[in-house]
Amino acid sequence: MSDEEEDYMSDAFLSKIQDVKPGVNMVRRVKEAIRKDEKQKEKNIQNRQKSYKEQEKESREAALQSSISNQNKGFALLQKMGYKAGQGLGKEGAGRVDPIPLSIKADRGGIGLEEMKKRKAEEELHHYRQKVRAKQQNEAKSLEDFRSRVRTEREERKIEGELRRSQRSCEQLDNQKGITAPREPWYWSKDDGDDEEDPVEEQDEEEEIPELNPSDKLEIITSYLRGVHFYCLWCGTTYNDEEDLASNCPGDTAADHE
Repeated sequence: MSDEEEDYMSDAFLSKIQDVKPGVNMVRRVKEAIRKDEKQKEKNIQNRQKSYKEQEKESREAALQSSISNQNKGFALLQKMGYKAGQGLGKEGAGRVDPIPLSIKADRGGIGLEEMKKRKAEEELHHYRQKVRAKQQNEAKSLEDFRSRVRTEREERKIEGELRRSQRSCEQLDNQKGITAPREPWYWSKDDGDDEEDPVEEQDEEEEIPELNPSDKLEIITSYLRGVHFYCLWCGTTYNDEEDLASNCPGDTAADHE
């Protein structure tokens, strides 16, 4: 290698190379462009002519910030009547001190529009509350009707079960005393063969005598059992006589035995 040719691995050769980091120039150009845009926007805002609304707003705010001067005719009349700056209105000075604030209307609605909207919203709220109240009352009524119906059905099933039990007891006690036929057909429990009676005769009997409900039948049969056989259905005991029944049995209803 000749002396004129430089070694590219030497320090002298490397020191001549400019240190350039990738992307640095691009970032600088972007930042400079952003600064120029911001300055241009500020100049545009300063040089822009304000609109009529903006000018009106600024003049109004400036007027509100300053107090009424003595040159104002209305203020001069108040002073002649004894008013002093900072004093409340009225004879006793207990009225307003500050002027009535301005309420700038920006939309095109009428003067009573807001009041009408408020009244309409209150009416809708009132109707909604009425609907909710009526719905709750209907649900409560439906629930109470359901509970009442369930209680009635349970009571009816209980009475029908006690009626069948009283019919079996009546038939058994009658047979023990040699009674071969019940006082009424429904005093004894019905067998399968009892259903083969003449339908014409049954129809005639139904037309003559109204059908008793299970509760009435139970009351009549229990009264018959107590009076004839000295037997209490709910005690499940046959007493010696009427006196023994009256002194040892709590009563003639299921409620007396609870």
